[in-house]
Amino acid sequence: MVDSEQLAIYTHGHHESVLRSHRQRTAENSAGYLLPHLRSGMSLLDVGCGPGTITVDLAARVAPGPVIAVDLTTEALDVARIEAQSRNVSNISFAIADAQALEFADNTFDVVHAHQVLQHLADPVQALREMRRVCVPDGIVAARDADYAGFIWYPKFPALDRWLDLYEQAARANGGEPDAGRRLLSWAQEAGFEDITPTGGIWCFATPDDREWWGGMWADRIRQSALADQLVESGMATATELTEMSSAWREWAAAPNGWLAIPHGEIFCRA
Repeated sequence: MVDSEQLAIYTHGHHESVLRSHRQRTAENSAGYLLPHLRSGMSLLDVGCGPGTITVDLAARVAPGPVIAVDLTTEALDVARIEAQSRNVSNISFAIADAQALEFADNTFDVVHAHQVLQHLADPVQALREMRRVCVPDGIVAARDADYAGFIWYPKFPALDRWLDLYEQAARANGGEPDAGRRLLSWAQEAGFEDITPTGGIWCFATPDDREWWGGMWADRIRQSALADQLVESGMATATELTEMSSAWREWAAAPNGWLAIPHGEIFCRA
């Protein structure tokens, strides 16, 4: 087992604004690099399933193959269960698990998947070793993570530069690595994988509806989530500064020329 001191803190928390963001994720917009390799009857482990929107999509693709969705908290798993029930997907079971010490036997799953998980872990290489261990020989280990330092937006707002700087500080203070996307290949190599296909993907928010959703979500999130609490309680930022960042997000969302791109690293590995 991984010692509790090696567990990073989940920077985002589970405020409604965070779940609002995560519920927009689908297998199509967040795991497209993996989808061509899935087939009916495969067994799949989804590590760090969050609200379960991606999990349910993947489960539908491998049905009737069994899927196990794991996360660190019952709070996240309860939301994922509701998602599965609402979409009548019944081949998923749920369990609390630490990605760095998975309580599954060797060679258990055909596919092991993690989306936006490794960036939050104290030891992402150990997590990848565990994902490899529980995967069958020649099975698939797939992971995708954002790279915060690569965020690009227009128009420029100084308050948003400050937002990005504070997020990176907070994530690292919690033991994570917010610029995980660029590190996935090196982490996979260190974890012992030899057959690795590294790729990249991007989310782009530029239409009025997309800007309203993303900007409004972060306008709320920077003032009310676990991240907001951490920034104020640690003295990294004042409540006034967070209000300024919130206003900047709404300003960006309202700009007719507003554009935002988020790069992601992806790894498709054979165990």
